[in-house]
Amino acid sequence: MYAWAMLVLIILVVMWSIWLRVCCSRVSLDNMPQVEPRPSPFSNAVQDLVSTAGGVYLSLVLIVSFLKIELPERITIGILSFDPLAMTSIGLAVIQPMFSKIFGNK
Repeated sequence: MYAWAMLVLIILVVMWSIWLRVCCSRVSLDNMPQVEPRPSPFSNAVQDLVSTAGGVYLSLVLIVSFLKIELPERITIGILSFDPLAMTSIGLAVIQPMFSKIFGNK
């Protein structure tokens, strides 16, 4: 039961992060001239989330391999099993727009 609740919570947090990215993307897209077809704010937000998570994941893999830190291959919580570096990178990418909004970078 708790695993389903955690899964729903993770999905809600990811959707909230995408919504924040869509809001930031709408502001920047309104200033662009309409010469070419414009990508939707949702597609830009998902692309930004995936690219941020991928960059963080690569950085974490390089740091762990450079420092020769031993990490478990998989972590299992209830019925969910995941890679700790991948989940960390997705978590950091999800909270990134919140920090961006707080500090006014975007």
